[in-house]
Amino acid sequence: MSDMHRRSTRRRVYARRASVFGGFAALLGTLVLNGPAAQASPPTPPSAATARTQLASLTVKAEGSSDGYSRDKFPHWITQSGSCNTREEVLKRDGENVRTDSSCAATSGTWYSEYDGETWSASSDVDIDHVVPLSEAWKSGASSWTTAQRQAFANDLTHSQLIAVTDNVNQSKGDQDPAEWLPPRTAYHCVYARMWVSVKYTYKLNLDSAEKSALSDILNGC
Repeated sequence: MSDMHRRSTRRRVYARRASVFGGFAALLGTLVLNGPAAQASPPTPPSAATARTQLASLTVKAEGSSDGYSRDKFPHWITQSGSCNTREEVLKRDGENVRTDSSCAATSGTWYSEYDGETWSASSDVDIDHVVPLSEAWKSGASSWTTAQRQAFANDLTHSQLIAVTDNVNQSKGDQDPAEWLPPRTAYHCVYARMWVSVKYTYKLNLDSAEKSALSDILNGC
């Protein structure tokens, strides 16, 4: 084979390789650009196995009294950064394509509620749920905390304690524990139980026997 023929053959091979690579790169780019968007959500709670271990370590006792409870004793929606308070930070985190004004209020975006599977385009239709309600925390040990500790609990963005959900679903929950209320969307029960246990474990809160039984049943089915 002549040198000229060899060079011509190599050029054709390289051209085919370049064409194949270029096609692969184009396909990869299409997958990256057009693939499903990541779903914004609260920090991921521990696995079901870890949650079962944490649940077993929690103190079981009768629920305490609500005497002296007030939401004001859990200062919430404090400033987190700039002009953004905790509620506004959760709306930005849990929403898609969220736009805010100069005061950090959400002016547009969409919010998918994990509790019931509904999607909302107005932030006024969305509540920020305390997974472990403030009143429940009070009756589980927070009544003996300092105001600073209760404030940290009510504005916790580090653990799975805050989540944006449909407002009337959150209102139907009130201060009920998992033995009394669970999200209407059953597919979320496992995650919800993991979130609940993680928060109670992190803050060393008690739980009553019915609450523990309900959580055990959910986690054992995860």
